[in-house]
Amino acid sequence: MPGAAPRIFFLSCNETPWGGSEELWARAALSLAEAGVEVRAAKPRVDRDAAPVRALEQRGIRVSDLGRVSLLPGKLMILLQYLLRPASRAFQLLPLWLQIKRAKPDLVVLSQGGNWDGVHMGWVLGQIGVPYALICQKATDLYWPPDHIRPKVKAMALGARHMFCVSRHNLQLFEEQIAAPLPRSTVVRNPFLVDHAAPLPWPDSADDTVRLACVGRLYPMEKGQDLLLRVLSRPKWRDRKLVVDCYGAGVNAQGLAEMAQFLGCNQVRFHGHVDDVKEIWRTHHGLVLPSRAEGLPLVLVEAMLAGRVAVISRAGGSGEVVDDGKTGFLMAGYDEDGLDDALERAWQARSDWQRIGEDAATAIRAQVPLDPAGELAQQLLALAQQSRVLAQTMDEAFAQDRGTVLAGDAASQ
Repeated sequence: MPGAAPRIFFLSCNETPWGGSEELWARAALSLAEAGVEVRAAKPRVDRDAAPVRALEQRGIRVSDLGRVSLLPGKLMILLQYLLRPASRAFQLLPLWLQIKRAKPDLVVLSQGGNWDGVHMGWVLGQIGVPYALICQKATDLYWPPDHIRPKVKAMALGARHMFCVSRHNLQLFEEQIAAPLPRSTVVRNPFLVDHAAPLPWPDSADDTVRLACVGRLYPMEKGQDLLLRVLSRPKWRDRKLVVDCYGAGVNAQGLAEMAQFLGCNQVRFHGHVDDVKEIWRTHHGLVLPSRAEGLPLVLVEAMLAGRVAVISRAGGSGEVVDDGKTGFLMAGYDEDGLDDALERAWQARSDWQRIGEDAATAIRAQVPLDPAGELAQQLLALAQQSRVLAQTMDEAFAQDRGTVLAGDAASQ
């Protein structure tokens, strides 16, 4: 309808009740709703008690659960999903199709954790013919689309009105994986949970003990905590005044804790998930995170904003924001020796850590905007408005052509 508020539909393919990769789309949705845009959202396994979901619904944004078909009783839907688990994603497609058809959005925004996690949803959007944009939170050499899926991944990427990736590395790798350029693309940043205005005060250390935090999902396949434990079990690190506190939850929490005990890493402690990230950086001098796969680690951005030193791998966009030896310390590879070398260089420079942290804080503020989600919201609004104008132009052209045909028919009679 001409003059009506634009309609934007956010779609997340995250299969858990909530994930960190969803913060960007959720905050952009809130920003758009506050600006008067008609916003709806959908994802699998909606947890109505999750704080982000409550915030969306309190703002009038309906969040639909793609794990249910409204025509079927809830218990029957759960039974069908259990019996047909291998095809569980197929159950999401009918509710998605129906909701898109009813909402008639000017733009659908598909948020993905990995760069092709939502290919099944992208296929539906392509079949409907609705304009869509993609948010890709991670691309990694660990996961390539298999050849039987790759054509659909490529079609999804090339069919998008725009693609938003969180690092240049991720965008370039995605192009390589589908062997096609993606010119309609932009690098965006994720929202953060520390103060953008100024770094935190440098923490005291009465006994000269160095305190590092390893913050991330306890999933060594991607986050590399196993590398950290092997390095810290080496004699030289056991003999130094070093404490490493691990924060986070995940499917390998118990395995990593027992591995630390097995290797004798007495300087490593596991604290589970914490809500207040600022409290971590008030008491720690730096971050250590030897990831094998990343988009751009939010924890790295937050540590640098807080004025802390990072010892980190080059996975994803980390090497794009850290200047090795000046604003942090980058691993040369993805193995124990690469981590040991970066930690050793950092250790030898620890008397300069406060200055390095200050330089890191200055550098990251030049690379990360104050309101990343708000900036994304403005770009999405422009795309939605362009899509509406294009649709109206096509409708007018169709109506004109139809009128011309009808007039010709009348004249011939």
